[in-house]
Amino acid sequence: MQAGQTAGPGPAGIPARLRALFDRAVGVADPMRSLAAFLPARPAGRVVVVGAGKASARMAEAVEAAWGPCEGLVITRYGYGRPLRGIALAEAAHPVPDRAGEQATARLLALLDGLGEADFVLALISGGASALLVAPAAGLTLADKQAVNDALLASGAPISAMNVVRKHLSRVKGGQLAAAAWPARMLALVISDVPGDDLSLIGSGPTVGDETGAADALALLSRWGISPPEAVIRALRAGSGVIRPGDRRLSRTQTRLIAAPMQSLAAAAALAREQGWEVRILGDALEGEARDVARAHAAMARALADTRRPGEPPLLLLSGGELTVTRTGAGIGGPNAEYALALALALEGAPGIFALAGDTDGVDGAAEVAGAIVTPDTLSRAAACGADAGAALAANDAHTFFRQTGDQVVTGPTLTNVNDFRALLVLAPAAAA
Repeated sequence: MQAGQTAGPGPAGIPARLRALFDRAVGVADPMRSLAAFLPARPAGRVVVVGAGKASARMAEAVEAAWGPCEGLVITRYGYGRPLRGIALAEAAHPVPDRAGEQATARLLALLDGLGEADFVLALISGGASALLVAPAAGLTLADKQAVNDALLASGAPISAMNVVRKHLSRVKGGQLAAAAWPARMLALVISDVPGDDLSLIGSGPTVGDETGAADALALLSRWGISPPEAVIRALRAGSGVIRPGDRRLSRTQTRLIAAPMQSLAAAAALAREQGWEVRILGDALEGEARDVARAHAAMARALADTRRPGEPPLLLLSGGELTVTRTGAGIGGPNAEYALALALALEGAPGIFALAGDTDGVDGAAEVAGAIVTPDTLSRAAACGADAGAALAANDAHTFFRQTGDQVVTGPTLTNVNDFRALLVLAPAAAA
């Protein structure tokens, strides 16, 4: 939230109150608040902690707060590191992997090599692990992986499709991390950033067996119009090392979910009800093209506004999930900002309707911006400062647009990731006047 958005009780204070809901949703997913309850007593013998994801350093910090200094290594996004006492920290690129991620993953796998039945591995997995755990399958290079990731991110494919492809191009995803630790016991603690909280898709399921095959990955590349490097096609036609459910190498691994989008939506809903708002949760697993979902939500909000009567409490619509953007322009944007921009255009300045859309990891797309706020005067303020909403949407340039209007939501690293958060508020007529 930028300067000029005040925190009073009336419409002028709505942006700050929406930001408070977003902050509550992020806060409840903080591993320092949620992880300790899922930790057993520290096992006897050798304990190795490994992990990857935007929240992995914070998760490791929580582990050491409970267990003391530990041996191990976690890989997180640049800028998302935390002070750790024993566990080593590596930072690498996200959403497109880089050499630092590849080198760190090799170090991580080396820690698991040669473990025995008496050893214990704690795996810490959160959103972002798909890009940060980088071990290309046989015959592939980092450049091959980067090309496929770039194409997937621009294609509009849902995270479920992207992660199926990613795991079949890897030596560490799709249960292969757990297999690398066999026969040691492993407990994987996971923070969900995928619609439906499917453990096999979070971080591309490095500790969870998978039913899909390399042929499924080839079909998905074709479905989303992606022409990968020839080496990728050859590797997929040769099969992959993804581990099947029931494989004995997974028999000593337990994977548990410790934070999920619905928990964050529920926390935000509770705060909204405390301030007298009516709340409806539309779901925590919404998917689809960001601008299409925005137009549908705008129509819903306008229809609800027509039914509100003076004196009724504000109505808040909450939703989570992961929206996508099919990139056709060269602008700076992300799914949450694009949703907000398309929403503003569809609302056309309708009175009494406000919104916030943000990614709970603090990064929308590849920009260091979580998302944006929409107010009834967004388009009029944009016109006054020379920002063209329609042109920005056509260019996938939503972050630039909201920087110009002063409506960006900027958090810095949140150290967690439970995916998109959207809050759409409809005021009663008297309150909107």
